[in-house]
Formats: sequence, structure tokens, C-alpha cells
Amino acid sequence: MESHELKVFADYHQFYVWDAGTNPEAPEDWTDGDVARRVIVRSHVVVVQPERNMTVPVRIEIHAADPGFNPGGWDHIAQCSLDLPTGHLQVHECTGGALLDRTLAPGTYRMRVLFAGLGTLSSDGLEGEDRYVVALWPGPAQPFLVVQQYPAR
Repeated sequence: MESHELKVFADYHQFYVWDAGTNPEAPEDWTDGDVARRVIVRSHVVVVQPERNMTVPVRIEIHAADPGFNPGGWDHIAQCSLDLPTGHLQVHECTGGALLDRTLAPGTYRMRVLFAGLGTLSSDGLEGEDRYVVALWPGPAQPFLVVQQYPAR
């Protein structure tokens, strides 16, 4: 496993995991359901929606196969697929730049996004112990699935 610890400024409650080689655009057509699911999947881009509109800790894990997970320590879990036709994986801030720029084998990847500490935010939403893990591994495309739902904002 390859792991990258990032501090992501989640401006507008979002950051992107995408194939930078496809020049992706962040989606602007969000629904209330997208917000409740905390993850939005579009062509060559996955939008992760942290609870705080601040700098949050994010661990990116790249695996050779599905690493599995224990749902007990997580508040919200979503799974999806990300097509990386050029293999140019980037983690990109909404109003900032790329925080991770990594070349992977081109293809389709499965992605699991894990959210923890969502109930620890201060009353003003600026402080908290929330944290996020994005795990990726090669695999066939599968439909978007919320495995464990945290109450909507």
C-alpha cells in the first residue's frame, strides 16, 4: 500500500480526486441528494464533501486490491468508481491547486471514501476532529453506493 497524508483546504465543503490528464471540470449541478451522500461522481472526477469548510486531514491510500474495511470506526462510507484513462491521478482543492499528483496505470479504479469524527465539530463548524480516507485500487466499474449513511447536514 502507498499512503499520502494531506492537509486539504475544503473550501465550499469539497475537494476533488480526478484524472488530471482529461482536464476535468468540477460539477456545478449538485442536488440535495448529492449533498446528503457526501460524494459526487462524474466523468473522470469524484467530489468528496468534508463536513468542515476548513483545512481537514485526508489520507489517500493506493492499493493493489480491495483493502477491505471495518465499518465500526467510520461515520459515513461511500464507494464508487473513478475512470483514469490517462492514469494522471490528482487530489485537487476546490479553490487551490493540486496536493497530490501521481501517475498510476491507466484504467478504472474502485474508490472507497471513509468519513470519521463528523459529530465532533464545534457549534460554529470551524473546529473538529473529523478526518477522511480515500482508498483506491484497480477494478471494474461498479455503481455508486453509500454503505453507511451519516445524517444529512
